[in-house]
Amino acid sequence: MGTQELPHAWLETRFGRVYNADSLDVMRSSPPESVHLIMTSPPFALTRKKDYGNEQEDAYLEWFRPFAEQFFRLLRDDGSFVIDLGGAWKPGAPVRSLYHFKLLILLCEEFGFHLAQEFYWWNPSKLPTPAEWVNVRRVRVKDAVNTVWWLSKTPWPRASNRRVLQPYSDSMKGLLTTGYRAKRRPSGHEISKNFARDNGAAIPPNLIALPNTESNSWYLRYCNENDIKPHPARFPAALPEYFVRMLTDPGDRVLDPFAGSCVTGEVAERLERRWTCVEREEEYLRGAKGRFMPRSRQAAAKTHSAKPREDGYYRIPHPGLLWTEQANKPLPTDGGRKRPQRESPPEPAHPSRRRTAKRQLSLNETRACSH
Repeated sequence: MGTQELPHAWLETRFGRVYNADSLDVMRSSPPESVHLIMTSPPFALTRKKDYGNEQEDAYLEWFRPFAEQFFRLLRDDGSFVIDLGGAWKPGAPVRSLYHFKLLILLCEEFGFHLAQEFYWWNPSKLPTPAEWVNVRRVRVKDAVNTVWWLSKTPWPRASNRRVLQPYSDSMKGLLTTGYRAKRRPSGHEISKNFARDNGAAIPPNLIALPNTESNSWYLRYCNENDIKPHPARFPAALPEYFVRMLTDPGDRVLDPFAGSCVTGEVAERLERRWTCVEREEEYLRGAKGRFMPRSRQAAAKTHSAKPREDGYYRIPHPGLLWTEQANKPLPTDGGRKRPQRESPPEPAHPSRRRTAKRQLSLNETRACSH
């Protein structure tokens, strides 16, 4: 292990390298305990096959085992392993796969990782899918959250939430202005006078709200100009940046073994971390090359030096906003097993009927006013 020669780098930058290879070969050729952060989003165990080669859920754990072995070997004792995983549905039924939960248990109980914390990436722009269960049969709600497991080799990986603080909410700003009386909450928590101290920013929750709406980036323009097919499953750069900032220092080494279009590498390059990205599909790397050109770096620097937008918060509506006491249609007794017939739109009224209806409405309004 770790004695084989590394393959030739497909691309080199100031801080990183890209390999067009099988990531297992690259990792087996790398020295042990040499990586501070593994940040990756592997192919999900989806029901339908994708271009980037996702594994079916039943075979997913066996497929992942050799990768897990190398991740544990390469990671430093004070390092972190962060993995973004989307959920999957069972074929032909509105029930969920447990593959990502089984993978978490496998990583912790078989390979010895610790679950430092679970995160949830909420994509506010996610379309209402799967269409069959959400739009047609109306028996499920849209799946808009990915699980992000933050794992470590010891219970004490290097980390600081001061790197990822968020602005205070309006309600917290008001509390800091008017003051807060220290007391015991009904939940039993003791709120001390320190709670009302202005620390400049708020500690974020483990829910990360990030839309995935990239449509006019330098990466996509570069792919379009060079007739390159973009990677179909890119995560937004702010997702890996969150963890690169919180869990590493400049000069630390970051690895993404399922690099795709090298979003993790782009972030690590900008933040001056040493990095390695591995991707076996050269077509995706052709597009990734655009991320490391001078124009791309200038565009990224301009984007990240801009002031935070005032509308930087994504709000979730209270679930009861449209609840009423009125009875709706009875629930389907078969749980939605039978596909509903498409409802026909109401037929437009005949012109003479519309005139009659208008006269009747006017008469009703006159009567109501007379009372």
